[in-house]
Amino acid sequence: MAVDWLAKAVPQTAALYPYVPGKPIEVLLREKGLSRAVKLASNENPYGPSPKAVRAMQQAAAGVHLYPDGDAGALKRALADFHMVEEGRIIVGNGSNEVLELLIRTFAGVGDEVVYSQRGFIVYALAAQAAGATGVAVAEADGLSHDLDAMLQAVNERTRVVCIANPNNPTGTLHGVAALQSFLDALPRDLLVIIDEAYYEFVATELGDTVALLQHPGLVISRTFSKAYGLAGCRIGYAIADAGIAALVNRFRAPFNVSLLAQAAAVAALDDGEWMAARVADTLAERDRMERALQALGLSEGHSHGNFVLLRHGGSAQIAAALENRGIIPRPLAPYGMAEYLRISVGTAEENDLFLAALTEIVDGMA
Repeated sequence: MAVDWLAKAVPQTAALYPYVPGKPIEVLLREKGLSRAVKLASNENPYGPSPKAVRAMQQAAAGVHLYPDGDAGALKRALADFHMVEEGRIIVGNGSNEVLELLIRTFAGVGDEVVYSQRGFIVYALAAQAAGATGVAVAEADGLSHDLDAMLQAVNERTRVVCIANPNNPTGTLHGVAALQSFLDALPRDLLVIIDEAYYEFVATELGDTVALLQHPGLVISRTFSKAYGLAGCRIGYAIADAGIAALVNRFRAPFNVSLLAQAAAVAALDDGEWMAARVADTLAERDRMERALQALGLSEGHSHGNFVLLRHGGSAQIAAALENRGIIPRPLAPYGMAEYLRISVGTAEENDLFLAALTEIVDGMA
């Protein structure tokens, strides 16, 4: 007799599902019998990491028979110096995803609520569900941007965590520092508020230094090395928080949760700001070009503040399938309740040329 393992699992397992990433290139090549594919689905940095980061990993590779520094001391010191905060306020994780999950798991459980935008990063909902907490998804005022006033109204005595992605993935919208400060000022001082800044480097000039917002004791700012720094495959993210919050989160993390190579790469990448800034500039120029092209095709859905653009069309599923047939992987947004949308990562100029040529051909064929 087969065992019903779901009946044995914790209750929240029934409604839980794994995070579904963008389709890997190898999978598409196998499915379509292609020899080449371009992945524009996961907002990765198409230029790769800093050469300094690559060299640091090569040098560190000789020591992979040893466990890494479990506390990631060198990386924490580098991040503390970079942000001019105390080292005890730094949390590091296996990608910012793990940092977000650890924060929610530390502060929210059964009977508690986690508030986030309905079209915010989907990991907030998954992490709340996994922790046994109740997710409270707040609808956007304009269909794409966080409705901060409505999120304030959703906060009650059961709320333990509020999550804001800024810029938001997948919609690309942005709130300025003044709006965020007003939002924080209206919240209880002992409420954990996560501002997820995975795409911060693409708006740093526009947004300014958000670390100043940390005067609010419950605020946590999370960032990642996966996007602008080109280290998605290393899985390395971090957060800045009150030292008391960081110490509690540290109790929940797995031992050695950040690999030796990831720590070495992140320290070196942080020291090569000039390279990162140049790649961000390349990305922003290409993003603007892609948005103009989408506008000309009648497919534009506003301005994005991340390293991706949004395409909107009633036949988006058909467009996605046709793009894959041509070796281009987009990101359908149906899991976010955005069935008419595709998210397209900004690639290199060559990759974007291939995408735009294919898209134009597809749309002309649908007319």
